Amino acid sequence: QVQLVESGGGLVQAGGSLRLSCVASGSIFSISVMGWYRQAPGKQRELVASITSGGRTYYADSVKGRFTISRDNADMTEYLQMNSLKPEDTAVYYCRANKIYYNSSYYALYAWGQGTQVTVSS
Repeated sequence: QVQLVESGGGLVQAGGSLRLSCVASGSIFSISVMGWYRQAPGKQRELVASITSGGRTYYADSVKGRFTISRDNADMTEYLQMNSLKPEDTAVYYCRANKIYYNSSYYALYAWGQGTQVTVSS
């Protein structure tokens, strides 16, 4: 079983920065894709950014140029550096891991973290 634990959320003023971290634990061999999603009150959960094990990244248009996703494959950790934060970035941010390999052939499809609150005040 894999467990994803996020940290780094909090309250920040508009224009400020936060860095989120997500650590995957368990008997993990590798993780294909790691990503960050967010869900604001009354809205659907949306993909913010993702990164493959090879380092290929994707960003939602709303965060391009402001957020940077990275990962450390050896430590099974991913990060989301969020700069120039806006009030509309306020949401619960969730870590997600896709294709979690426990050995070379057995994997779980995905797992979610419990979420961390990010609040940006105007």
